[in-house]
Amino acid sequence: MLRSEADRLTQVVVSTPDQAYFDTNTHEVNNIPDRPDPTAAKRQHDALKGVLQRSGASVVDVPELVGHPNSVFPRDVALCTPRGYVQLRMGIEARRGEEIWMSQVLEGLGEPCVGRVEQPGTAEGGDIILAGDVAFIGLSRRTNREGADQLSRLLDGMGYEARLAPVSQRYLHLGGPLSVIGERTLAYAEGALPPRLLRGFDVIEVPPCGPSPGNVICLGGGEVIVNVTENEAALERLEQYGFTVHGLNLSEFRKGGGGPTCLILPVGRG
Repeated sequence: MLRSEADRLTQVVVSTPDQAYFDTNTHEVNNIPDRPDPTAAKRQHDALKGVLQRSGASVVDVPELVGHPNSVFPRDVALCTPRGYVQLRMGIEARRGEEIWMSQVLEGLGEPCVGRVEQPGTAEGGDIILAGDVAFIGLSRRTNREGADQLSRLLDGMGYEARLAPVSQRYLHLGGPLSVIGERTLAYAEGALPPRLLRGFDVIEVPPCGPSPGNVICLGGGEVIVNVTENEAALERLEQYGFTVHGLNLSEFRKGGGGPTCLILPVGRG
């Protein structure tokens, strides 16, 4: 069960890179500009799993989807909610098919499907942030208005207030400049969103440097994970506010366009 990303992370799905993530024949269509180093990527992914496990989360590591290098970023393909999961629809053609792959994983974990984003809608998990009774939904290059409206209707039925947020072209997803890090607390890249969308929350602003300045995994209980290779400023700012920050080198996943939250699909929090 997952209602808010501020709660303690108890179960998460990851996909350790094996073959697909390093297959340069597929990189151009999958928007992976730089070839990751296999040894370093696997070491970094193991370090991430170690922090997750030590924090008390059950880590479900599933094999990557053949021919889909972006399947190492499972966050995008499904949304887990208090009632079950929503099957999303990728905004990039090359990722279509990952939705079915992840649905099979989640149903194997006992998660029921409570809805699907249907054509012509597109919606990716990096654009959806559940924050207590608020659901932030990004309107981005990957999530269109039709997909956002479908999600809004689904989440409204679960008691969420949907807040649609325009995402600047400098960010791929809403999760680039924004993350939930406490019950009513957000990490937020300065100037990324209209202030009215953040009403009711305490905001810790981080400098808007790089493609994912606000991309932070919330473990719960004041603990977070930050990618130190691109987000030293956020690490320092969150430490100033009393957070326990686990700084990880995730450089090989930045090469694939992903930040820390992209590497995990939260299934359970509480």
